[in-house]
Amino acid sequence: MIDYRFDEGVAEIVLNAPARRNALGLDDLHELAAAYDRAEADGARAVLLRGEGPSFCAGRDISGVHPATDDVAGYLDDTLTPLLRRVAMFPAPTFAVAHGACLGVGVGLLIATDVVYVADTAKLGSPFAALGATLDSGGHALFAERLGMHATLDLIYTGRLMSGDEAVRAGLFSRVLPADEVTDATALAARTAAAGPTAAFRASKRIVAAVRDERLGLWEAMALENRAQAALAATADYREGFAAFQAKRRPEFTGR
Repeated sequence: MIDYRFDEGVAEIVLNAPARRNALGLDDLHELAAAYDRAEADGARAVLLRGEGPSFCAGRDISGVHPATDDVAGYLDDTLTPLLRRVAMFPAPTFAVAHGACLGVGVGLLIATDVVYVADTAKLGSPFAALGATLDSGGHALFAERLGMHATLDLIYTGRLMSGDEAVRAGLFSRVLPADEVTDATALAARTAAAGPTAAFRASKRIVAAVRDERLGLWEAMALENRAQAALAATADYREGFAAFQAKRRPEFTGR
């Protein structure tokens, strides 16, 4: 179900069950977490997450799940939330392709990813209203922050799905692209990041997370930037960047 490839610093993780629109069962979530562990062990300088077939991910695979015996708390607390935290805290830049159906846990994976390019034909949201359940995977936090209370509850109450263009205009994800271009564009962005100054990107990722999670103000964020910049000054990539700029040539970063 989860395919893994590693090439030139990019770990490509593929949800590969197109017949069920890449819906994720319990075993799939464990496989996905293991793929991110493998990417870190391989020293990935960027991760590309995508889905095979017409959809990114149609949410949780509930085929064969009986509501009377389903351990919902265990599924969410012990498996899904640790996976999403693993994705969000991956040390290198992460990228995802959102196309077709992006529902439930699929939206959660996109929320946890750094950069998300969305197909103009994508449909994003949660079908939980039809199941008697509520939005999960961090959707409440992101939607309420970006859309406001009224728009968020409208989406939840009605079960309406957002288009790719609407989601990007609302500030939920990175950019919207034609469906036939989005995968190649995202892969190019991942390769470009993998060839860049990895330590600097990791520092920026940590600073952005701190600003978001700790609600830091301008001067607190600037203090983090200053400390990061001072630490980066000792790296080979920093010296290479300066030398390349002064020599008017293209830098060759090594990630160190």
